[in-house]
Amino acid sequence: MTVSYTAEVATCKGFGCFLKLLFRWEGSIYKLVWPDLFFFLGSYFSLSFLYRFWLSPTHQRTFAQIAIFCEKQGSLIPVSFVLGFYVSIVVTRWWDQYKTIPWPDATALYVTASIHGQDDRGRLQRRTIMRYCCLSLTMCFTLISPRVKKRFPTLQHLVDAGLMEESEKNVIDGLNLSVPGYSKTWLPLIWAAAIVTRARKEGKIQDDFAVKTLLDELNKFRAQCGLLISYDWISIPLVYTQVVTLAVYTYFLSCIMGRQYLKPDHRLSTSQNTTSGDTIEEIDLIFPLFTTLQFFFYMGWLKVAESLVNPFGDDDDDFELNWLVDRNLQVSYLIVDEMHHEHPELVKDQYWDSVFPLQLPYTIGSEQFREIPPAHSTDRIQISDQNSLIRTPPFLKIDDLAESLDGHGSTTAPGRSGSRGLGWRERPTSFRSSWSGSSLGESDRVSRAGSISSVFKRIFSRDKSDPSGRVEGLSGSTTTPGHFLLEDVIPELDENMATITSIRNERKPTIAEIFNQPDAKNDKPYVSSTKIDIPGVSVRKTRNIEENSSASAPPKLLSPPLWAPNFPKTNHKNETTLSDEDDLESTSTARVNTTGIGYSHVPIPSEVVGAF
Repeated sequence: MTVSYTAEVATCKGFGCFLKLLFRWEGSIYKLVWPDLFFFLGSYFSLSFLYRFWLSPTHQRTFAQIAIFCEKQGSLIPVSFVLGFYVSIVVTRWWDQYKTIPWPDATALYVTASIHGQDDRGRLQRRTIMRYCCLSLTMCFTLISPRVKKRFPTLQHLVDAGLMEESEKNVIDGLNLSVPGYSKTWLPLIWAAAIVTRARKEGKIQDDFAVKTLLDELNKFRAQCGLLISYDWISIPLVYTQVVTLAVYTYFLSCIMGRQYLKPDHRLSTSQNTTSGDTIEEIDLIFPLFTTLQFFFYMGWLKVAESLVNPFGDDDDDFELNWLVDRNLQVSYLIVDEMHHEHPELVKDQYWDSVFPLQLPYTIGSEQFREIPPAHSTDRIQISDQNSLIRTPPFLKIDDLAESLDGHGSTTAPGRSGSRGLGWRERPTSFRSSWSGSSLGESDRVSRAGSISSVFKRIFSRDKSDPSGRVEGLSGSTTTPGHFLLEDVIPELDENMATITSIRNERKPTIAEIFNQPDAKNDKPYVSSTKIDIPGVSVRKTRNIEENSSASAPPKLLSPPLWAPNFPKTNHKNETTLSDEDDLESTSTARVNTTGIGYSHVPIPSEVVGAF
């Protein structure tokens, strides 16, 4: 039975509360150590008597040499290290075993809340499920605890105790004959799970979620029972237990000889007084006081590990499993039967009108223990008004960055001169691109292109006033006039799944340069066709509208038309030229390079095709 002293150490005052525990016998160190201490002291005094009164001077000198040798060599044994680590493992394992013991209270609560019915059928199902849980746990205890095994040595004793029926005993006996060698502690829980499923079919359980909850609880109960058996099966490695035991007993065997009192003329190594040089004679205490205390500490430490390594035995601090068997069955029946769907009458509480009490009352004896709410560690920290002002950090939106780039052609983020904007990242070089990422300058342009219409918007919104064809903010172009504008556009997706295109810092051709290129056959520049007014087709009806256009500005027509009859239809991928006789209406798509890698088909409006 566990020795509890919690009530005696509830309040510490005076010289402490542990001193009064030193004189208790039940579960004390004296009860554990006294046989070993009696043997140790008996051996010590026997050798001491032999040295003082029985041996001759020559043998006394030999005895002294052996004693000094044992004292020096015994100090090399690492008792503290080995013993401390072992006891730490044992105490942790001891508490884990207690936490593993399953309690049927939670299972009983689920059963009484899920299985409805005040009739005998519902009552029988609830009681039987809980009886099976208690039976499974008791069968588990008989396998690991000598106390419970002595109480229920056979299955017939479980039948006589009311935990098992005769028919159930016959089923288990039959399984033991057909499949011997394995414990059947899980079998009652299988029966309980079958009752749960039958109660669902009979309508005692109203939903499948309650069935799942009950089965999970039964499975958890079974797992804890299995873990208890595993603790009984798998012990702390025997070699470690042997090392600890040998270390402790060997050390004190050496102390029996090494801690003996020796005459001054027999002690080979004596302490000298550094000032006078006189020999300090050892005091003969006769009784080894400090050696006895050391024996109490180390041997008591070992005995604690011995008593806690299996907490299901007959030691004073072992668990009360027999009491637990009785308690589990009584509480389970009380929950699922006596208190099933029973509760006191619903009445308004004392604080119904005031909603909640300001403070619960104290008795006269407890008035001195009235407490105030605890203070937190930062309650006394005061922040001045100046330090309390909010300072908003700078930030930059991607949409504002796109507008700034479209309006000014600058690619340097505000406040970040000579570097990329806030949140920009390096883009890996495309394997089909003719340039590398290292050629990007400070003015690399980044913009948002969500569709093909925004690409055309950028083409037709170029400034034609620059005769050199240079775009403001872009310099160092190496693109030839015959190449398309968007040839080196490399797209990537941002977190909003919108396409972000990065264009090289190069000179891009204007619309005038594109349409004034010489003809390949007669080496004459193309002549722009007459402007065509296409009703209902304007830049405003495209998906993207220029941010810099005002609400009152008239719509801009597509002029000159991109798909003019004299426009050279050139495939930049394989440099093959399409003939002018190709039927434009049958070919309702134009190839436009929008990625810098391949070509995509863009539908041509029917108004544009019909105009030609």
